[in-house]
Amino acid sequence: MSEKSRWLTLLCLAQLFIMLVFINYSAVLPLLKAEWGMNNTMAGSIFSVYQLGYIASGVILSALTDRLNTKHIFLIAALWSGTANLLFALFAHDYLSALVLRALTGIGMGGTYMPGLKLVAEKFAPEERGRAVGIYVGALVLGASLSLAVTGAVATVAGWRQAIIVCSFGVYVGAAIAWPVFRGYRPPQHHRSDQSFQKEIVHNKPALLMILGYGCHMWEMYGMRSWLAPFFTASLVSHGVARGIATGWAATAAAGIIGVGAFATAITGTVSDRLGRTRTIAFVMLGSALLSFTFGWLVNLPPLLAVAVGLAYGYLIVAESPVFSTGLTELVAPGYLGAAMGLQSLVGYSLGMISPTVFGWALDLCRGWEPLPGISGEWGIAFATAGLGALMGPVFMLLLRRCPESGRMAGGRQ
Repeated sequence: MSEKSRWLTLLCLAQLFIMLVFINYSAVLPLLKAEWGMNNTMAGSIFSVYQLGYIASGVILSALTDRLNTKHIFLIAALWSGTANLLFALFAHDYLSALVLRALTGIGMGGTYMPGLKLVAEKFAPEERGRAVGIYVGALVLGASLSLAVTGAVATVAGWRQAIIVCSFGVYVGAAIAWPVFRGYRPPQHHRSDQSFQKEIVHNKPALLMILGYGCHMWEMYGMRSWLAPFFTASLVSHGVARGIATGWAATAAAGIIGVGAFATAITGTVSDRLGRTRTIAFVMLGSALLSFTFGWLVNLPPLLAVAVGLAYGYLIVAESPVFSTGLTELVAPGYLGAAMGLQSLVGYSLGMISPTVFGWALDLCRGWEPLPGISGEWGIAFATAGLGALMGPVFMLLLRRCPESGRMAGGRQ
């Protein structure tokens, strides 16, 4: 194994543990809804406020990596997220306290994903960057899957607070593993052109189109991810399974579906090195949109069928994520990459913040609606709200391909 491969493996292992706090709330949502008397819109807003915290820190900290040592940003942010998550386990007792403490957790997570992505982009040359970024994002997806699996398993045995505490200690382990990643690290010195931030990024049409496409991807992915475990809980309960048991099994099913995305990102990142960034993104997003408009209608059918379809859904919905990030690194001058990633975070996570609440609102709006006898429509409509975003992604990629400036992509990988 080469030195760069060992370095990437260590960074991915660290992120695997750090991500344990990522969607642990989703795993225990059915329990918290009952305990705190929340409706679906309220529950969705707790997803959204986590994204708001991420945006608040992600935009600022990503931009600061152009000027400050990424090591300090990454490690402090990881410790922050673990501690805020621990406070959630100890002190969250109602809707308002959960809003505040999940927002604080999101603030910490904002300083790990994008700065880590920038580290990978700096380490690997353009011709190998798609694969490297795909592996890195795959580790995050696997960590998100474990976030559901670990939380659901521990909550079934010991209660939801103990499950959240376990996730916090996992983050501390991840921060310790990340320390050697930065041994001898010196931030590269990039020449910053005389052009302004506005010229380099805001007026960079191909980069903005790539960022807008990423926002569409995040809308779909976070609507789906946030409500996947509650969907399976509802499915199992409708088939006569007790809610407590259903919550544990639902978290396991959702973890498996999200976890398959870890393979998708590595494969798709490599494919995009050959097929092209925009073409790969368009194909994948059309497939995931089709499943977003289909999946929710499976709620009253056998749960195993929903799991089988869900595996394909989980594969496609995250597959293009590293391709967006890799494409952006090829469209922006290196000295402005951190700022560009900050803008990508702002757009992507803003839409990812809104989507779970819209999903929950759709569930409340359509509660009890049966378009045909015995067919529940609320989940079908709710998942369709996620699919609407995915339909716009290929449109932005088509516009990007028509931009003469998109030739800035390394090797012309459009």
